[in-house]
Amino acid sequence: MSLARNIDLLRRLPRLDGLRLPEPGRGADGFSPLQEVTDFGDNPGALRMFAFVPAQLQRPRALVVVLHGCGQTAAAYDLGAGWSTLAQHYGFALLMPEQQRSNNANTCFNWFNPEDTARDSGEPRSIRAMIAHMVKTHRIDPGRVFITGLSAGGGMTSVMLATYPEIFAAGAIIAGLPYGIASNLREALDGMFHSPARPARELGDLVRSASDHRGPWPRVSVWHGSADRTVNPGNANEIVKQWLDLHGLPDVPMAETNVDGYPRQAWWDKDGETLVESYAITDMAHGTPLGLADNDRRYGIEGAFLIEAGISSSYHIAKFFGLTGWIADAATTKADAKPVVKSATKPAAKPALSPAPHLARSIRAAVAAEPAKPPREKARGFDLGQIITRALTAAGLMK
Repeated sequence: MSLARNIDLLRRLPRLDGLRLPEPGRGADGFSPLQEVTDFGDNPGALRMFAFVPAQLQRPRALVVVLHGCGQTAAAYDLGAGWSTLAQHYGFALLMPEQQRSNNANTCFNWFNPEDTARDSGEPRSIRAMIAHMVKTHRIDPGRVFITGLSAGGGMTSVMLATYPEIFAAGAIIAGLPYGIASNLREALDGMFHSPARPARELGDLVRSASDHRGPWPRVSVWHGSADRTVNPGNANEIVKQWLDLHGLPDVPMAETNVDGYPRQAWWDKDGETLVESYAITDMAHGTPLGLADNDRRYGIEGAFLIEAGISSSYHIAKFFGLTGWIADAATTKADAKPVVKSATKPAAKPALSPAPHLARSIRAAVAAEPAKPPREKARGFDLGQIITRALTAAGLMK
């Protein structure tokens, strides 16, 4: 790929300095039902806590923790990804921690700072305190706590799954990075832009060293756009490798299918329960994929890093968490209705391929499809240093 093309891609990354963000509790296109909680306990990471608990909750009660991306607020990402709408429809509690500009100028979770990637320290400890508050206050089943996040929020989702694996039944990482690959700016940049391949055992050991926990491990769903130029799509493969090693699963997927037109790979245990899955959203840039859900409903609104792709990641993640078998509208006469638990069945296996081969195929196809462009004759008119600075700032790697 030419220098001119790289510069053009960097130029298209959003400049976040000077961006007017929505007010707390308000998104770009309306109001969110999130309410701020200020007395949740220990908060060494200096994060804000927002929550939504619908009147009707499925039993056993469940909690989903959602971590926004850079340049977003909890309310803006909630409206964009549709999580409070899902929570209302399917009856689960919602927790959305929010970063503050005093911690990170672009409101990115600090997924690579050593003090914010260790158990009982910084931002992970703050999020853990929020979860404990929600579990106690709303009588959440401790075995039904889930977490998901986008970009830097995806990186922090990896951090939480690694540092507090006993807390979560499952997690979903969108356009994020594996745990433990960076402890400084240089390593973070290398992981974001190049995603160097590491041995699966090494990746698994990074998680094993984060706590004394030795299993069972949370189930994990991985999502990434093949045209992502902010976080290299190779990170999806590294996340998959990390969790396959922890679960003791083989490198080759047990099934490769299409969901809403996109390739999905899956690995399951001896009982047929999916432990790791991976979605490659072909030709999609950096963001959360939006689209119609299986029930023909739409969750979320297009916006910055919220991309119409014909597949509702929020819905499919909630389904992966096991939260879509109960509907609030159908439970008005049975307040204690229990969720419908569907027996897990193995999808028909297809010829096994190496982990996430569709990522490489999709990237090659996307690059090949790009029309050749003549050299830019006015290249000397731009400031390369400023463009790179904007890219790093958008990624939360510079303040």
